[in-house]
Amino acid sequence: MPVYIINEDDLIVSREAPASARDNEIVIASLDELRAAGLSGKRLLALWNGLPSVARLSKVGNREVLTERLWSAMEAMSAPQPARASKQAEVIALLRRPEGATVDDVRAATGWQPHTVRGVFSGALKKKLGLDIVASKEERGRVYRIAESGA
Repeated sequence: MPVYIINEDDLIVSREAPASARDNEIVIASLDELRAAGLSGKRLLALWNGLPSVARLSKVGNREVLTERLWSAMEAMSAPQPARASKQAEVIALLRRPEGATVDDVRAATGWQPHTVRGVFSGALKKKLGLDIVASKEERGRVYRIAESGA
């Protein structure tokens, strides 16, 4: 659930609440918190007019209605997307599974060509990261795994 941080200049959408709010920041996660924040009508109007794709207002009118409209518009704002794991991290996760991964499994997850997958195994994972990658021949083909340390 997104959290909204209101400071002197901006309305910021965040995936999680900050550890501590600065003196000039208000952290809001619900309509009730927005109501309890005690923002002036002028500040509510400035926040409303600062939102993208809303009809600008010149006066507050009914404060409660504006607060509810502001909250609805804030909820409609797109929340920041979590950072996508790198393809290398995805490959490592596949290789750490008990069943391991074939070149085709890695290709399906990353969209890479077979020679790129083998190059990542050899270069990035073995040489650069020092991971011990073992291959074994199984029914479904050559299966690669990251060997457990101490094994």
